[in-house]
Amino acid sequence: MKISNNWLKDYIKTELKTERIGEFLTDIGLEVEGIEKFESVKGSLEGIVVGKVLTCEKHPNADKLKKTTVEIGNGKVLHIVCGAPNVEAGQIVPVAVVGTKIYDKTGNFFEIKEAKIRGEVSQGMICAEDELGLSDDHGGIMVLDDEKYEVGKKFGDYFELTNDEVFEIGLTPNRTDAMSHYGVARDLYAYLSTNKQKSEFEKISSESLNNEGSHGFTLEVEDAELCPRYIGAVIENVKVAESPAWLKNRLKAIGLSPINNVVDITNYVLHGYGQPLHAFDADKIADQKVKVGTVKEGTKFTTLDGVERTLNGTEIIIKDGKDTPMCIAGVFGGATSGVSGETTTIFLESAYFNPVAVRKGAKFHGLNTDASFRFERGVDPNITRTAITHAIRLITELAEGKLVGDLLEEYPKKIEDSYVIIRFSKIEQILGTKIHREKVKEILKALEIQVLNEIQNGLEISVPAYRGDVTREIDVIEEILRIYGYNKIDAPQKISFTPVKLNAHDQDELENSWARNLQSLGFNEVMNNSLTFVKDETDAVKLLNPLSNDLAFMRKSLLEGLLQNAIYNINRKNQDIRFFEFGKIYHKKDKYEERKQLALLVTGRDVAENWLQPKSATSFFNLKAYVKVLLEKLTVDYKEVALSDERFSDALAYETDGRVLVRIGKVSAQMLKDFDIDQECFYAEIELEFAQELRAANELKFKDIPKFNKIRRDLALLIDKHVNYEDLYQTAKKNKSPYIKNINLFDVYEGKNLPEGKKSYAMSFELLNEEKTLEEKEIAVVMDSLIKSFQKEFNAELRS
Repeated sequence: MKISNNWLKDYIKTELKTERIGEFLTDIGLEVEGIEKFESVKGSLEGIVVGKVLTCEKHPNADKLKKTTVEIGNGKVLHIVCGAPNVEAGQIVPVAVVGTKIYDKTGNFFEIKEAKIRGEVSQGMICAEDELGLSDDHGGIMVLDDEKYEVGKKFGDYFELTNDEVFEIGLTPNRTDAMSHYGVARDLYAYLSTNKQKSEFEKISSESLNNEGSHGFTLEVEDAELCPRYIGAVIENVKVAESPAWLKNRLKAIGLSPINNVVDITNYVLHGYGQPLHAFDADKIADQKVKVGTVKEGTKFTTLDGVERTLNGTEIIIKDGKDTPMCIAGVFGGATSGVSGETTTIFLESAYFNPVAVRKGAKFHGLNTDASFRFERGVDPNITRTAITHAIRLITELAEGKLVGDLLEEYPKKIEDSYVIIRFSKIEQILGTKIHREKVKEILKALEIQVLNEIQNGLEISVPAYRGDVTREIDVIEEILRIYGYNKIDAPQKISFTPVKLNAHDQDELENSWARNLQSLGFNEVMNNSLTFVKDETDAVKLLNPLSNDLAFMRKSLLEGLLQNAIYNINRKNQDIRFFEFGKIYHKKDKYEERKQLALLVTGRDVAENWLQPKSATSFFNLKAYVKVLLEKLTVDYKEVALSDERFSDALAYETDGRVLVRIGKVSAQMLKDFDIDQECFYAEIELEFAQELRAANELKFKDIPKFNKIRRDLALLIDKHVNYEDLYQTAKKNKSPYIKNINLFDVYEGKNLPEGKKSYAMSFELLNEEKTLEEKEIAVVMDSLIKSFQKEFNAELRS
């Protein structure tokens, strides 16, 4: 945000130098990131004098040049070679003497030097308007009025030149009270007045206005929640023209381009007082009626930039009597209702719009204007009338307008100040130092915070509505510290603390340990937005006031965010990916559910290609290995079960105590297609809260190593494509043999050399008799039983 020092001093009188003011502003939280110099005319016409052309003759060595002699006062005559076609003897002209710097539009300059041009001496330059920065006219030299300009005088003395210094303030979003020159001056005065710095500040108030006659305009606010306060004024006989130099220079100093006197006045009030205004061409308002409300979804509206926009039905719209949109309230005006050179009557608007509604409208249409920047953060509802009366006064003075009739106003429910109780003991606790109670009250008064009542060990106070960010005791304490001075708080010379040993119930310790493990395995941590778009809204948690349709729901899974990270990297030629994320997911079932998970995603090569080891693609089993490394820290037993999940083409889960601890799967082809990913991805998610419970409940335990070895047997089954591993797993679990201890899927194959519609699953079975070594015939009985079950249930075939 740019703040002009000259403009600032319209509201606060101080003899402090600009650099010192910048230091104080930074001290109170309005960080000054830089100070730039502004000149209404670059170079301030230094070195330009009024001269008189005494003689003018053709250059002997050039057809388009002329030799002149020019008097510049005190009898001094310069020889100047000039290329302008309109130079003649007897003219009064601006002359740049040797040493003068001539600037172009970009701020670059060249210095006038004595030189020979085609053999003739030239001791200066007779200037055109564009060379002096006065206009874009380069039709010839600037010829001055003989009666007005005196030969030898400084040319700059005849102009209202402005030199200014402009602060670039890095304003934080919560400081809406300081989004204007008046707001910055008010905050600066609070600091200066309580820190023995001489200054004067006068609070602004509404202007008393003279109005004539009456108007036929009416006002209707359809929803006071969307527009708590609205004021309108009708001004006739307006002459739209160029603004005076002082107004144009005010706007130019902060980087704005002057347009015309009416628009410039609204911008002046906006940046002066922080209240956005909007002027409509009153003759284009149908039925002389202004309505504030909404329109039907799908309504077309062309904004000032000439873009036709489709309204979504939630924007606050300023409409005429026929419900035709004229403006997206607080954001952008319409192309047909704005002020033009032919406008003679204006309808001037000053309002307080609902910040959330303005923000949603601005974000939906991708618009970011000076008005929306302020409205969506909350302007001062009590400056609305003050701002419009000041604007009306300026319009009557600078555009010869005449206020007609009374102001139209809707303000059904006043926006009240905030009531807060602060405790002196709390101030001392937070600041770590004691501030005298009278000093506290002095600071509050300087901040326009009213002390309602003194209570035991504290104060009841009323915070003005323009400080929307100050609503709690801690906010007030921060304000007191800001004005008291951060630099006055001594830093302790010694800091003491007691180390706390983390226990098994500390979830951060588990997460940090897992994060370190994953980083050592080549994983990178990511953090994604919890707000997202979901295709299936079943059991999804929807926001009441989403910023956009793309951010309307809380995420149901961490997978989508990791896939977005993956395609972003793949598109940038980084195809070998190992990501992990700690995050929460949200569901709405019988009640709202919130769970924290650790998610892992791998894709691409598991080992980088090199001369010793060729290209090696990562797989489901690589991911399983990573997960098992993490689960070793839990010291719990779990079993693998088949998992049916639409996110995966093949998946399994680790269960313990009848609850799912981990889900691992190969991401389905449809999900990969949705994200435009054409390489296999594998995903796992661990339930963090459950893992923490298991870690806390299960201390390290020991058990005897089995005396007898497990026996492993493998089966390669040819089955129909529609059969899932879960079906095979459940069938195997139903087997009556007590010797089956573990079932595992270690290979899945679909491709050539298999009959159409078939796939191959390779499963391993671990068998153990804890009493004796299993004999081959006992093993054969179990395996034959399994094979018959698979053949009966799924028409499975054994592959050799």
